[in-house]
Amino acid sequence: MASLFKLGFLMLVLHFCAATATEFVVGGVNGTWVVPKSRNEQEYNQWASKNRFKVDDTVHFKYKKDSVLVVTEEEYEKCRSAHPLFFSNNDDTVFTLDRPGLFYFISGVSGHCERGQKMIIKVLEIESPPPQSGNDTISPLTTSSAVAMAAAISIPTVTAILTNALVNVLHVQGNVGGSEQASKFSSPVVA
Repeated sequence: MASLFKLGFLMLVLHFCAATATEFVVGGVNGTWVVPKSRNEQEYNQWASKNRFKVDDTVHFKYKKDSVLVVTEEEYEKCRSAHPLFFSNNDDTVFTLDRPGLFYFISGVSGHCERGQKMIIKVLEIESPPPQSGNDTISPLTTSSAVAMAAAISIPTVTAILTNALVNVLHVQGNVGGSEQASKFSSPVVA
């Protein structure tokens, strides 16, 4: 019964550890992409520094008669770009942060960037498991290493593996009679 509890706990942990993307509204919940009124040229960078951005998160820009450009660091410093990496002027732009590293955003309206309508977002590196030690001995699987291993494969695959393991545990403990009933609970492993 203890192994059944551990398996159930692991499934619960995996459910809550599943990677999900977050949409951030630039400037906060009711934020808009406008020239800062406070003469604080770092207003958007201060907002960005209070958030933790991950790969596949999105930033939502709400604005009127303006635009959003993703530019290089050099273009960010100069507050202009002849060939931005991304441009949108539809008053409601959602941009996906598709890689770790720095993203540089500026307004495309003349004079707005110079007055503080610009922002740098740092997207965190994807976490990787800790490096293996020089010890070649095999250690028992711990809950944290199981979670790290499961995070590296798809959720449907993990669900199928855990379902099959649960059926096997129940079958061994005699709670499920016969392979016909056990097969009702198992699902194919999806890669």
